[in-house]
Amino acid sequence: MVAESAQRAWWRPRPGPAERQLALAGLCAVVCLVAGGLWIGYVLSHQGAPGISVPAHHLAVLGYGLAAVAGGVLLHAHRPGNQLGWVLLVYGTALIVPLAAQTPVWVEVGDSRVVGAVVVLVSAGYTVSGTIWHALPLWLPYGTLPSRRWWYAIGAVALWMLPQACYYVYQPTVFGRPNPLAGSTVASWLRTFNARLHTTQLIVFVVLAVLVVLVPLARTRGVSRRRRQNVLLGLGVYLLWGGAELGYYFDDQSTPSYVAFAVTSALWTLTLAAVVVRDGSWRLDRAARRVLVGLLVATGLVVVFVLVACVLSTMLMPGRRGAGALLLVALVFLLAAGLPRGVRWASGAVDRWYYGSRAQPYQVLRSLAGRVSQTVDPQDVPAVLCATVGDELRLSSVALTVSTRGGERPLAAFGDHSGSIEGFPLVHRGAEIGRLTVAPRPGQRTLDDSDRDILRSLADQAAPAVASLQLMEDLRASREQIVAAREEERRQLRRDIHDGLGPMLAGLRLRLQGAAAVDDPARFSGALERVADDLASAVREVRRITDRLGPTALGDYGLSRALARLAETFSGADLAVTARLEPDPLPELPAAVEVAVYRITAEALNNVLRHARARSATVSVRVDPGALELVVEDDGQGPGRSGPAHPGVGLRSMSERAAEIGGRCTVDALNRGTRVHAVLPRRPARG
Repeated sequence: MVAESAQRAWWRPRPGPAERQLALAGLCAVVCLVAGGLWIGYVLSHQGAPGISVPAHHLAVLGYGLAAVAGGVLLHAHRPGNQLGWVLLVYGTALIVPLAAQTPVWVEVGDSRVVGAVVVLVSAGYTVSGTIWHALPLWLPYGTLPSRRWWYAIGAVALWMLPQACYYVYQPTVFGRPNPLAGSTVASWLRTFNARLHTTQLIVFVVLAVLVVLVPLARTRGVSRRRRQNVLLGLGVYLLWGGAELGYYFDDQSTPSYVAFAVTSALWTLTLAAVVVRDGSWRLDRAARRVLVGLLVATGLVVVFVLVACVLSTMLMPGRRGAGALLLVALVFLLAAGLPRGVRWASGAVDRWYYGSRAQPYQVLRSLAGRVSQTVDPQDVPAVLCATVGDELRLSSVALTVSTRGGERPLAAFGDHSGSIEGFPLVHRGAEIGRLTVAPRPGQRTLDDSDRDILRSLADQAAPAVASLQLMEDLRASREQIVAAREEERRQLRRDIHDGLGPMLAGLRLRLQGAAAVDDPARFSGALERVADDLASAVREVRRITDRLGPTALGDYGLSRALARLAETFSGADLAVTARLEPDPLPELPAAVEVAVYRITAEALNNVLRHARARSATVSVRVDPGALELVVEDDGQGPGRSGPAHPGVGLRSMSERAAEIGGRCTVDALNRGTRVHAVLPRRPARG
């Protein structure tokens, strides 16, 4: 799975849902802009040709069609997947693409199959755009429908629009050509149905306009004042535009109605721009702005190139200005547009082949992130790091080490770690926690500067992850020390029992057997006395062994009395030691906690007696529901004034005893004296 992730990252990281939505919206915009550019170029290159006046007349649609497309892309840039964004994109596409497709049919294309296909495309485009136009206000002001049930209403509007939008299907002549679909059954049914609806179309048109305006007005309650003003402005222009389109439709497309329609279309475009500026939708983040700027530049170049190519083709090839010439121009442009990308891809492939990802530093980071995200066990991260660096940069070897209390410990290695090497420190919170050591590529003696820059960046990125592994390695080293100490203690215990207590018990057994065979009472009494002496020696040996396993005072008196006796032991003519327990007596605690408290107290008092020159010392123990707090204070000379400047074995011993059971111990200098403060859990951590 790690290999699959790295293979995907070889080309580019997988885009997220938002990026895919924005890219798809940009693709729709590119299609519309290219279609519009081809449309304009064709009209310019065929000025004076028969039939070109109608496509030129339809160019007024481009204004508000492209405005709708731009609004849809902006909405996706802010909220990818927005319903209103898709509605505007589909509306603009359904307007522009069919009209652009029918342009060459008006002039020169006479193939019946092409004419029929364009008729179907235009009818579908009019159905979609007309339905969206009538339902457009329903998505205001939030960009979504009031509920999913409104889709049924939109479907009903589409059914009502279908006979009107399919007007071309049953016309005997379309685009100045014979209509191959005019005699079909579907055309006859559409003609009949449209004739029956003709008298009610105006009424339904007005009713729909009123209803779709009332719905967003009702939804503006509770919205901000600026958004309400934007909605009212858009609805007002929408009604003006609808009235102009209605006049244009029923006035047989006369010149005055066309002018009114063109003016309201421009007004609708300006209204969309004003709403975008007032709403702040033009303020985009860096990623969306980069995508849209690139899209704008690319499509602008497309339009300019097509226009120039069409004009030049008209001037240079006056007898070859048909659709074939335009198709050839478009094909040449596509090849030219793909050439820079192909060159970049080829140069990138060469760089990756020879240098790995050195020419693309961020590729290493992306590949590393992809592999690490697929790594389940955190302990596998160092191996993934070394393998990624070695694979991406083509290095001979990569090794990762971490600094622990026990010294440098290797975490992972890749390749043959021989020859000249170079190390890069891993710094976390100002401290070096490890090193990333690499060897140059085969045939190179040293690393390049670009390699060093990438490796320094990788070391900085990997330092936090290695810091957590450092803690694990410290814990592992501590456990190894504990296991080694435990086994050594067990070996010593076996030796003491085998060499000391074992022979004593064997000798006692022999003496008892000898005493049992004695008949003389005097000799029998002497044998028993010798057995008693041997038993006393065995008891002393047992006590000696048990003293090594734990403080004898704890076993004899318990922690409370053991601390009191410890205070009495260290008290004398020059030092008074006081023990304060809360509660008194202390509750029963686990053996590990009692031993740690006793040993830390004894070591602290020993330091007071040897180094502090104190007159008094206090041992305070307080037990809470979750922890035990031990404080040993004295009024003598603090650390640094007497004794060694650095912590000695005793101070380290106290800290280690506390850390072994999950606690902590600190030694602080007071204004006069020293304080040893230990906090231990009531239930020691299990190693």
